[in-house]
Amino acid sequence: MNREKAKLMQIEVCNTALKMYHSGLVAGTWGNISGRVDDEYMVITPSGMDYERLAAEEMVIVNMKTLAYEGSLKPSVEAVVHAAIYLDRPEINGIMHTHSTYALTVAAARKSIPPICDDQVQILGGDVRLAAYTMPGTKEMAEAVVGALRGRAGALIANHGAITAGRTLPEAYVGSQVLEKAAMVYVNGQSIGGGVEISQEDIDFFHDFFLNKYGQR
Repeated sequence: MNREKAKLMQIEVCNTALKMYHSGLVAGTWGNISGRVDDEYMVITPSGMDYERLAAEEMVIVNMKTLAYEGSLKPSVEAVVHAAIYLDRPEINGIMHTHSTYALTVAAARKSIPPICDDQVQILGGDVRLAAYTMPGTKEMAEAVVGALRGRAGALIANHGAITAGRTLPEAYVGSQVLEKAAMVYVNGQSIGGGVEISQEDIDFFHDFFLNKYGQR
């Protein structure tokens, strides 16, 4: 493992955790964030720690294949979920798990979010699927989330929250904001008859544009 890269990822994960907390995407000590170091290791937020008191060196380095970790602080109980996503998706380098209000509203109703927003389909890849209800931090949860995320950069977890993945941690963070907004639009749209879905042809075009042409190169 490249120790310098791991230290830089600890700083990025810590800074993003604080940003997530102040954005209102989580409350208390809930939610978790991780970043990939390499094909074997990731850095993840520790379990049950106050976000405003976290220091970069407290971000936990975890072996994704064995779930063994370094240091005295335990990693988030959902490290198993993050590890499973990284091992399944080599292009993913950052993951955000949030308990934001509208996303959790839809997840508690055990519904998915149809493809109704431009930025939703660009960044998340289409509809936001619902992972089945499972106990947090279990192999079953990891399998359900990996399945719901296949071909997507965001998913809901029944009665639990939302998860987003990105090629970078900042991309995963933006994805979590976009998912929350899409959930809000979906919930509010029900009062005027529901949102109209974007066609699969346009979804494919928008998502390809985001992945391959958007921004500066």
